[in-house]
Amino acid sequence: MRIATWNVNSITARLPRLTAWLATAAPDVLCLQELKCADDAFPRAEIAALGYDVASHGTGRWNGVAVLSRVGIEDVTRGLVDQPSYDGVTEPRALGATCGGVRVWSVYVPNGREPGHPHYTYKLRWLEALQATVLGEADGGGPFAVLGDFNIAPADADVWDIALFADSTHVTEPERKALAMLREAGLTDVVPRALKYDRPYTYWDYRQLAFPKNNGMRIDLVYANRGFAEAVTDAYVDREERKGKGGSDHAPVVVDLEV
Repeated sequence: MRIATWNVNSITARLPRLTAWLATAAPDVLCLQELKCADDAFPRAEIAALGYDVASHGTGRWNGVAVLSRVGIEDVTRGLVDQPSYDGVTEPRALGATCGGVRVWSVYVPNGREPGHPHYTYKLRWLEALQATVLGEADGGGPFAVLGDFNIAPADADVWDIALFADSTHVTEPERKALAMLREAGLTDVVPRALKYDRPYTYWDYRQLAFPKNNGMRIDLVYANRGFAEAVTDAYVDREERKGKGGSDHAPVVVDLEV
């Protein structure tokens, strides 16, 4: 089975590239983030034409997540256990589904903006809700994974220059501690750095020629339980999909497993 995750940064803007990528990469399951699309506007017909069922969770604002599957979708869950709100809104940032016997969560972790900002506090509370959800599901007996844009670089080597992040989110100790809590809950980062590239970043800013300079970050992650992790046979970051005009600022992350 091939399972992938991709922050598409607007499914409407990225639809031609998404459908082309589905046809060539042929994932069995794809977790999407940052849809910027309400559920009733999701391009289901175009996706269904390629053989995929869709579960989406979006309101048309800046967030939104989805799971596409050509091996069936069951037990869809929208939102985390005790998920916090921000400015009175419970944002569509997490969606769980069981596809072909594998339980996946597509997550779009809040950015945090900057340490000390209310959005940073919200990010940490949101990650606590993610941990609570993981604790309730990861030991369910089957393969389980949380995939998506975590907006956290697990280690200093996961950003192009750690010295530039001294006062920034994505690398702070509380954020990385939240990832450690997921590991303590039994999950493993199944896309090791250097599996396909020396520094396989997944995100590059549109500005300042970040992609040509490889000034990137590894923030799109796949955290999985033992049943999933032990079935992994390969993984890669599809850097080619970040190239050219009209691409997302994130690249797809692909994991192959035998289940």
